Amino acid sequence: MPITVTPVAVSKVKEILVQQDPMPAGLRIGVVGGGCSGFSYSMMFEDHRPDEMGMDKVFEFDGLKVFVDQASLLYLDNTEVDYIETLEGSGFKFSNPNVKSTCGCGSSFSV
Repeated sequence: MPITVTPVAVSKVKEILVQQDPMPAGLRIGVVGGGCSGFSYSMMFEDHRPDEMGMDKVFEFDGLKVFVDQASLLYLDNTEVDYIETLEGSGFKFSNPNVKSTCGCGSSFSV
């Protein structure tokens, strides 16, 4: 599978999803241009079904639908999305084996 969302991350996303009104159809994960290293990750709730032209790939993890556009799939091959909680903070962490370098702030990458 090109992308994996850990059970901890799925649980956290579902926890946030049920608080939304109306409840979104799922989670969209993508790669966008920008940041000091060239690319950054994008996560947002998706309110509608995948596009009719078939440009979205839909994955399901324990009932959570995850939408990824075809262009982002090229950069997310074998990526794992996890949710971590530490003393410094908490958030979603992307482990992407395709990344060649990251910026100092850790929010963008290059391939």
